[in-house]
Amino acid sequence: MRKFLSFIILLLLIVGIIGYFLPTNFSVSKTTNISTSSAHIHEYVGDLSKWQSWTAWDGKDPEIEITLGERTTGIGANQSWTDQHGGGSLTFTSWSPEKGIEYDLFFQGGKYKSKSAIQYDTSSQTRTRVHWTLEGDMNMPIIGGYIALFMKHSIGKMFEDGLDQLKVMVEKDK
Repeated sequence: MRKFLSFIILLLLIVGIIGYFLPTNFSVSKTTNISTSSAHIHEYVGDLSKWQSWTAWDGKDPEIEITLGERTTGIGANQSWTDQHGGGSLTFTSWSPEKGIEYDLFFQGGKYKSKSAIQYDTSSQTRTRVHWTLEGDMNMPIIGGYIALFMKHSIGKMFEDGLDQLKVMVEKDK
């Protein structure tokens, strides 16, 4: 029993030391090509009231409750949500049918702030490249680095699923 307890303490110490040195900042980025104009894509991306039709959040947490702000389009449009992880909110800080959107994203009641964007590249006349990014810092001693590693995987998968759904929806609605 003593050896087992010593092993557990040693393991926790190693995990703690590694966690202390892991970077707490994270960056997530996913891209897709959609066969339509940026203006048509923006009808879905630039209006928060349409996000539930293409984002992947509901599928990951069926108990999520989303509350739209007074404005759902343009700079200042916002929404908040409650979920099993403490909820959060987002507010559009940039909004352009040609270039895309940028927004501030707050987790756990504003404790953690991230910057996110969905940008359009229309260098092709027949399709638009849509690029979704998220950058932030989980500034918490020891566990912040582990959470940052997890964000890349979990949020990356949700971005990928959301872009896939957006592509299907927008291309079907041409």
